[in-house]
Amino acid sequence: MNQSLRIWLDAARPKTLPLALVSIVTGSALAFSHGAMSWSVAQLALLTATLLQILSNLANDYGDAVKGTDNEQRLGPMRAMQSGAVTQQEMKTAIILNVILTVVAGLALVFHALDSLQSILAFVGLGVLAIIAAIAYTVGNKPYGYVGLGDLSVFIFFGLLGVSGTYFLHTGQVDIGLFLPAVGCGLLAVAVLNVNNMRDIENDSACGKRTMAVRLGQQRAKGYHFALLFSAVFCFTLYLSLNTSSLWVSLPFLLSLFAVIKHGKAVWRTTTPAQIAPMMPIVVKCSLVTNLLFSGVVIAQTLMT
Repeated sequence: MNQSLRIWLDAARPKTLPLALVSIVTGSALAFSHGAMSWSVAQLALLTATLLQILSNLANDYGDAVKGTDNEQRLGPMRAMQSGAVTQQEMKTAIILNVILTVVAGLALVFHALDSLQSILAFVGLGVLAIIAAIAYTVGNKPYGYVGLGDLSVFIFFGLLGVSGTYFLHTGQVDIGLFLPAVGCGLLAVAVLNVNNMRDIENDSACGKRTMAVRLGQQRAKGYHFALLFSAVFCFTLYLSLNTSSLWVSLPFLLSLFAVIKHGKAVWRTTTPAQIAPMMPIVVKCSLVTNLLFSGVVIAQTLMT
């Protein structure tokens, strides 16, 4: 692979992309259960969400490098600007290009999926907010990620809006009954961020980045992580129990509980941030597996009725 391409592929952080995709998959499965799933809408939504996640990753690379948070004390993979492989100007250009691609994909999605001018304007507004949120997490004079608001943003955009927004794009309707899976999806996304923040807790604290993990401290952050994981599984399980005519169909979802318990125990037993570092891909897999199993059960139940 061309070296330059590899550098930018690493900067996009492909291992984090499932964080954006699972909300689209879950929202689409729920739309399918109501007989209104469109493959073209799902594909455009997946493209838009992927570009938004890449934008967030590039902006995070830029913001943390400029502020000095990405330094030799930081655990985890070396970032593009931190390593010197990408200059500040090159990263700015990449961010601008990514914004343009995200806007094009988002507008194509909105105009393809929606007919109502009011709905179109509402989703354009949400899209603008999503782009601002992706950039403002670490970029600017007062990035909200540095005051501990990253968890709330991730919960909203990768949970509540990701699931319910996708469902609306398919169906043109708002369904309060989707609150439970939307919350579950959002909590798992926050769990991914929390592992990242627990890994970097010492360096973030020294650099003035007051993430939720820094505010809680390592031990309470582990308890917080446990609560995120099991609250998410509870929300998905409760939705299935309330909306499934045959509990036998839902049994495969319980496999997610084993993955969550294993990961939760591993996090709880850690004693240093360095031991948290290898758990980032694991928590991403937990989120992916849980959402996919949930979506599979919802689809299977629909096909059987």
